[in-house]
Amino acid sequence: MLVYTVSEAAKKLGVCAETIRRWDKDGKLIATRNPMNNYRVYEEETLSKVSFLRHVDESDTEEHQHIEPIKNYKSIELFAGAGGLALGLEKAGLEHLLLNEIDKDACNTIRKNRPEWDIIEGDVSNIHFGRFKGKADVVTGGFPCQTFSYAGKKLGFEDTRGTMFYQFARCVKETQPKICIGENVRGLLNHDGGRTLQTMVNVLEELGYDVIKPQVLRAIHYNVPQKRERLLIVGVKKGSGITFEYPKPQPRIYTLKDALKAGDLFPTDVEVSKGQTYPPRKREILAQVPPGGYWRDLPVELQKEYMLKSFYLGGGKTGMARRISWDEPSLTLTCAPAQKQTERCHPDETRPFQMREYARIQTFPDDWEFAGSLSQQYKQIGNAVPVNLGYFIGQAVVKALNSSSKFLSKQKNLSPLLKPHA
Repeated sequence: MLVYTVSEAAKKLGVCAETIRRWDKDGKLIATRNPMNNYRVYEEETLSKVSFLRHVDESDTEEHQHIEPIKNYKSIELFAGAGGLALGLEKAGLEHLLLNEIDKDACNTIRKNRPEWDIIEGDVSNIHFGRFKGKADVVTGGFPCQTFSYAGKKLGFEDTRGTMFYQFARCVKETQPKICIGENVRGLLNHDGGRTLQTMVNVLEELGYDVIKPQVLRAIHYNVPQKRERLLIVGVKKGSGITFEYPKPQPRIYTLKDALKAGDLFPTDVEVSKGQTYPPRKREILAQVPPGGYWRDLPVELQKEYMLKSFYLGGGKTGMARRISWDEPSLTLTCAPAQKQTERCHPDETRPFQMREYARIQTFPDDWEFAGSLSQQYKQIGNAVPVNLGYFIGQAVVKALNSSSKFLSKQKNLSPLLKPHA
């Protein structure tokens, strides 16, 4: 069993030693004693359970004040899914010109909740975006991550044909928005040794955009009770005078209790809804896992039965046989809540989270209805960008566009003698 000293634990979690001592004092971290010297040490599994406590420095956080758009800013979104990002952008004050999604159930979800939105169902490669040139302020899209074919050259726009990123870039090229935002999984940072991401940056620069350094946003820092992470790739049109800044992390970390019980996130307890169940034997085993625990908390014989060959492999595998506790954020939701290796068991009842519980953890409002079968609903929710994270991304866009609009208005109102020379 691996153990860490105070300084080693601090380094592993990316915090200072004083923070570790404070968490220990507050009961958030449980220490054991090294039998050799009686010093405090922390087991690897203990640190993994409280990894959500790792936060940015307090000086980097900022209580958010809602920013109203000073103009009617408009967006186009590709790969829209069930509308998590789109709904967040709407809350931020953006108006959607067009959304595209190929999945019919996800499209029906959007139609059911926002019949006024223009949602085009089908293959994005069949859409011509020229009619929106100069009309969209922002283009967004969560395109799938795909490796490009390298031949020892710096790849450009035409070289990415056949990928979904190419379709995103084509939309940007044809519409010329002020800002473009691609979002993806954290793994894109190191995909194909980082070459995939660099190609995307090269292409957007080729199309006339200054690319802000890509950044991973952790959803727990943006009023989402879930440890989800999304990578943002933001391009700003060259010569537009726009300065984009990623949203500041929020000081409060919301937990599962905040998601499912009445409080600051939702006014009422979550309603009972349909949900998947565990097979009988799996349920018997998970019933012995305490809140906040996982497979390591089972008796050894049950560990071997449940983990099979994985029992003898390295790594913590802390997502397996995992029961979430009320006082922590949920682990990242997946498309299938009952499948092995990604269990997200309810704190009190031995079952996966129900559909409406899933939606709340992703910060969808309770009146947002999902179309399709139960498994399709789980899939839509599990794939979504959390609505509150989308809101903070949208507010960063509004802030950037507002600053640009004020700058251009000021330049326009300068007297001819004061105007800069061409």
